[in-house]
Amino acid sequence: MKYSLKLAHLYGDLLNTYGDIGNILTLQYYAKQMNVELTADVVSLETPFDAQKYDLFFFGGGQDYEQMIVSQDIQQKKAALTNFIEDGGPGLAICGGFQLLGKYYIGAAGQRIDGIAALPHYTNSQDNNRFIGDITIKNSASGQTYHGFENHNGVTYLGENEEPLGKVISGHGNNGEDGGEGAIYNNVFCSYFHGPILARNGELAKKLLLLALKRKYPTADLSEQEKLKIKPTY
Repeated sequence: MKYSLKLAHLYGDLLNTYGDIGNILTLQYYAKQMNVELTADVVSLETPFDAQKYDLFFFGGGQDYEQMIVSQDIQQKKAALTNFIEDGGPGLAICGGFQLLGKYYIGAAGQRIDGIAALPHYTNSQDNNRFIGDITIKNSASGQTYHGFENHNGVTYLGENEEPLGKVISGHGNNGEDGGEGAIYNNVFCSYFHGPILARNGELAKKLLLLALKRKYPTADLSEQEKLKIKPTY
């Protein structure tokens, strides 16, 4: 059986720093191996998010100026995105997308930029400092190790019912204090990993695809898709 999935690329025309669009290309690469046709739409300014149309989403990052524009527009999508997430809809959010799914973040100039509080974390800023460099984390549930590159001024603190994507082995992580990096809430995964994250961590790409498939095709036999072997790229 041939499967199909549709991905919403939130503000893909505005938030595309560090080549994070590569996460969508990676998902399409693995989807093809899983006999899945994955197509993507950019859902940007003044365009509603239709939770019935999409099976998963990707939300990248950008500079503060673009993120302030997105912060204002995304309030119109708040209810639909929150309902999608609460209903188990899968998604991946990187850096600015991670921050905007939360309550708020403080920009480098000290301005408060509101998120949609679909996830309970919040983000402050550092004074004259950034977390930059290679980072390695380990996911406690799966035991998988993820490798990436972080570059962020923000320091994020997770909230109730959130857990980190992984425990920091080397690098800084969300805030350089509590040893966690990224966030997991329901079927949404967040991270500061650029690079993009899925190109180096194919098991996470596979997990996102399987979550979307199981949600859309709850009675399907996905045993063949689950057998897909991921070759390390690091």
